[in-house]
Amino acid sequence: MGAAHRRASYELASLDPVMASMLDRHGPMVTGRPVPVARRFESLARTIAHQQLAGRAAATIWSRVRLSVDGEFTPDAVARLDPVVLRQAGLSSAKVLAVMDLASRCLDGSLQLNRLGWMSEIDVVRTLSAVRGIGPWSAQMFLMHELGRLDIWPTGDLGVRSGYARAYRLPSVPSPSALAELGNRFRPYRSVAAWYCWRAADDPDQY
Repeated sequence: MGAAHRRASYELASLDPVMASMLDRHGPMVTGRPVPVARRFESLARTIAHQQLAGRAAATIWSRVRLSVDGEFTPDAVARLDPVVLRQAGLSSAKVLAVMDLASRCLDGSLQLNRLGWMSEIDVVRTLSAVRGIGPWSAQMFLMHELGRLDIWPTGDLGVRSGYARAYRLPSVPSPSALAELGNRFRPYRSVAAWYCWRAADDPDQY
């Protein structure tokens, strides 16, 4: 996964001067290792727990949720939990229902996480968005970070939109629909372009 993203970073830089300057400043895209199939459930549950929370608060709550399960964090282990335990760990009622729905779908076979790696981006988004509490943005983050897909363009992400505006010196932040059009020239490496937009958003003094 890392080697492919590194090559894509240099390829993108050869096509776009702004991306070339960001490659010089930030280096090639850094990624983690793909999440093993057996850990996909835990990864999605963590995504639900982190929604709409700052980094430190999200990490604290997730650590408590994780400790509520002895051993591996599996659908079966979560389904056996009393929902009150998850509420006491810090999850909101809506997030408890979402995590329980995720576990239920995995157990009844309506969500087969082992098949996601073989699906198209559209099918992954549609499949994951059927789970309570998981929307298109969360599914796109899963595609980018857990499955390592190279051509995901999360136009609804404010960080990508604001970072793009800073990097390309636009007078205002583009709308999601406008950003969709602007990202076409980055195909098939839009995930890499999004990563650089996040770097620009995180480093406003340099742009």
